[in-house]
Amino acid sequence: MNRYGTRRLRGALVALTALGGLLLTGCSGTDGGSAVDQSDGFPAPATGEGGDQRADGYDTDPSPGRDHLSTFALDVDTASWDHTRRLLSEGRRPDPSEVRPEEFVNSFRQDYRRPDGNGFTVTVDGARTGDDGWSLVRVGLATRAPHPDAERPPAALTFVIDVSGSMDEPGRLDLARKSLGVMTDRLRDDDSVALVTFTDEAETVLPMTRLGGHRGKIHDAIDGLEAQDSTNLGAGVETGYDTAVEGLREDATNRVVLISDALANTGDTDPDSILERISAARREHGITLFGVGVGSEYGDALMERLADKGDGHTVYVSEEEQAREVFSEQLPRNIELTARDAKAQVAFDPETVAEFHLIGYENRRVADDDFRDDRVDGGEVGPGHTVTALYSVRTREGAHGHLATATVRWLDPRTRTPHEESGQLETGALRADVWKASTRFQVDATAAYFADALRSGDGLDGALPGAPPYGELIEHAARLASATEDKDVRELSEAVRAAAHPDGR
Repeated sequence: MNRYGTRRLRGALVALTALGGLLLTGCSGTDGGSAVDQSDGFPAPATGEGGDQRADGYDTDPSPGRDHLSTFALDVDTASWDHTRRLLSEGRRPDPSEVRPEEFVNSFRQDYRRPDGNGFTVTVDGARTGDDGWSLVRVGLATRAPHPDAERPPAALTFVIDVSGSMDEPGRLDLARKSLGVMTDRLRDDDSVALVTFTDEAETVLPMTRLGGHRGKIHDAIDGLEAQDSTNLGAGVETGYDTAVEGLREDATNRVVLISDALANTGDTDPDSILERISAARREHGITLFGVGVGSEYGDALMERLADKGDGHTVYVSEEEQAREVFSEQLPRNIELTARDAKAQVAFDPETVAEFHLIGYENRRVADDDFRDDRVDGGEVGPGHTVTALYSVRTREGAHGHLATATVRWLDPRTRTPHEESGQLETGALRADVWKASTRFQVDATAAYFADALRSGDGLDGALPGAPPYGELIEHAARLASATEDKDVRELSEAVRAAAHPDGR
C-alpha cells in the first residue's frame, strides 16, 4: 500500500482534504461572464447527488452513479495564514484546528488572466505527483483589476472597535488607532465613516460622517479610543449594524469593519445567534462584514465564522506595516464588490476520475443541489481578488480525455442578475511533475503541503498525495523564494523553516 493509503488508515489526515492542483484550461469571455442561459460548452450539471462525505471530511469516491460534484462558496480570507506566521515567528505552533489550507494558498499572488468587466475568469491546470495515479489539480478564479480610486463608488464604513481590557496589549488597540488614522487621511472626501466601540456594552462614538470637512473630528474620535473592561462582541456587532443602517447611503458601498482580538467573554458569543440579530441589515441592505483580527492571543474560530456568515472575509494583522497596507491600501482599493453570493462547482468526469478530495473549505461547503439556488449564501468578492481551490485527484488507470469542468456562479452586486463562467481540464493537460509546473503552481503546492503538515499534529511530514519529506519542503520553499524574489514567498520559506526549528536554529 502506498504512503497515502497507509496514513489514511492511521487517521493522520483527520478532517484535512487532500491536495490537488486542478486548473481550468477554459477561460471566461471578456465581458466578465455570460448570463445563465448556457446552450453550449460543458456547464456544471444543474443538479447532483447529495454530496456524501466520509467522517474525515473527504468527498466520496465519485464512481459512476455516485456523486461526482464538489461545491463550495468562494472565500478570500487570509487570517489563518497570517496568524500562523506570527505564532511561528514567536516559536509557537498553531492549533491544527485553526490551520485552514485554503487561506494559506489564497495568501499568495497568482498570475491568472483577469476579465475586463465584473465577474471572473476561470483557469484550470494540474500536475502529476510522485504517488501513483495522483495529481494535484488547481481551480483558479480571478476578478478584474481595481479601478483607480477616483472611479470607485463612495464608501460608507462603520468601524466596530473592540476596546475591552484584552485590547490594551501592544499591537492591538494602539495598532488599530494608528491604522484608522492613516486610513482617515487616505479616504476620499465623499466617503463616510462611523465609529462604534464595545466593551461590556456598545456605544456609537461617531455617527456616519462625511470625510470632507470633518477629518479633524474623525481623528479626535479615533485618538480618544481607550481600552476598558470585558468583551461583549455580540453587542458591538449589533450596534455596529444599527449604526450602519441609520447612516445607509444608497449610492455607496456599505460595510461594517470589525476590529477585535475576538476573545469574547460577555453576552452572546455564538456567531450564528449574533448574525441572526442583524440578518435584516445583511439581507435587505446588503451590508457586508470585514473582520480584522489582532493580538497574539486571537479568537480565530469566532472571527472566521462571523465573517463567513456575514457575507465578508477576514484578515489578521500583527505589525504596523501590515496594518497600514490593509487599512490604507487594501480596504480603500477593494471597497466595492464585483460579485455577490459567488459559488464554484467542479464536476469530475467519472470515466477518468476514480477519486477526488477538496483541500480545505470545510466551512464553505455547499450542497450540490444548491449551486444554482441564489437564496443560498455564497461569497462576496471584490476587484483585484483571486480565489484558488486545490484538489487531489486519482485518475483511473489508462484514462484519457475529459477530466473536469469547473463553473463559477455569481450575482451582479447591483442588479442581482446571475452569471456563470466555466473552464475545463483534459487529462493530457496535466504536467508531468508538480515541481516542474509553473512557479505560482509550485508556490500553491508548497503552501498547501505546509498546511497539511501543520494539521497532521506532532509530525511535520505531510500525508497528502505527493507530499515531500519535510526537509525537501524546506528546500522547495527556499528555492521558490529565491526564484520569485517575492516578499510573501520569502515569508512562506521562513515559516516552513521556523516550524521545523522553533528555537530559531
